[in-house]
Amino acid sequence: MSRLRRAYGRALDLRHGRIEMMHGSGGRAMAQLIDELFTSRLGNPQSGQGNDAAVLPAAPGRLVVSTDSHVVSPLFFPGGDIGCLSVNGTINDVAVMGATPLYLAAGFILEEGFPLADLARIVDSMARAATAAGVPVVTGDTKVVQRGRGDGVYITTTGVGVVADGEDWSGDRARPGDRIIVSGGIGEHGMAIMAQRESIGFAADIVSDTAALHGLIAVMRASGADIHVLRDPTRGGVATTLNEIARQSGVGMMLQESALPLQPQVAAACEFLGLDPLYVANEGKLLAIVAGDDADRLLAAMQAHPLGQRAALIGGVHDDPHGFVQMSTSFGGRRIVDWLSGDQLPRIC
Repeated sequence: MSRLRRAYGRALDLRHGRIEMMHGSGGRAMAQLIDELFTSRLGNPQSGQGNDAAVLPAAPGRLVVSTDSHVVSPLFFPGGDIGCLSVNGTINDVAVMGATPLYLAAGFILEEGFPLADLARIVDSMARAATAAGVPVVTGDTKVVQRGRGDGVYITTTGVGVVADGEDWSGDRARPGDRIIVSGGIGEHGMAIMAQRESIGFAADIVSDTAALHGLIAVMRASGADIHVLRDPTRGGVATTLNEIARQSGVGMMLQESALPLQPQVAAACEFLGLDPLYVANEGKLLAIVAGDDADRLLAAMQAHPLGQRAALIGGVHDDPHGFVQMSTSFGGRRIVDWLSGDQLPRIC
């Protein structure tokens, strides 16, 4: 008889079982859920210790910490699910600060009645993403809410990394003369979610771009280019992210509509739904603002990496006391690319 069978009497029914309130009670049922479903899948020396916190070795450099909550609907979508999304998204938030991601913590809010099979599928996805990225989930927490007071699963992840002294990719470092590069096609995650949610079919499938970007960022750093700002344009898309940077840095930006990398099926879906792809969420893309003289070098380095093959130079930075982001359109005009107003795509990440 296995250790778990001796401790709990019988194994969890991962095919037909469901989350019950006792799974969040702090007792035997909760311990069994953690052991058999979470630790067995996410297991590593730190998470398997059974303590209230992970004890981690110190690393040289400055610590970078980021936390993010994930409430995507539907939980499973073309190209991913809430599990890998929660891992990749937090890794990227740490990596765009110039840091090497080291560890993750994960908190789960589970709704009573949620199928254990779906939960196992989500945790398996997290484990695969964490293993592929080389960033383990070392500690976590689980809570259960009553039926009807949640929406299946919410996941909060916190990432820890280290950044070397002398590197500073803060959002306030964009300067006039800099160039703006995006690492690939925009709007893919948001439109994959929307197509799944609304059961909209297109001639070519739209797949989420969720991916961990620290490998691409390492290649960008190794290029020697003078990178000023990195940011991943998630909620609010490219438009909102660039407005955030323009405000932080006190500069203006001009985009070229003809330069935006956009898959035809994404463009068609946006047109069908009346959405602007500049405001649609991405989960595996980054924006880089780089010194103008180094833009071509950085672009070439990005395009040599699998996650940057469709990287494109989409605009530049200039003096503007108003901090406006504008775009030169394909028709020869010019328009303001303002902040996202309202909630274009709810529950997207």
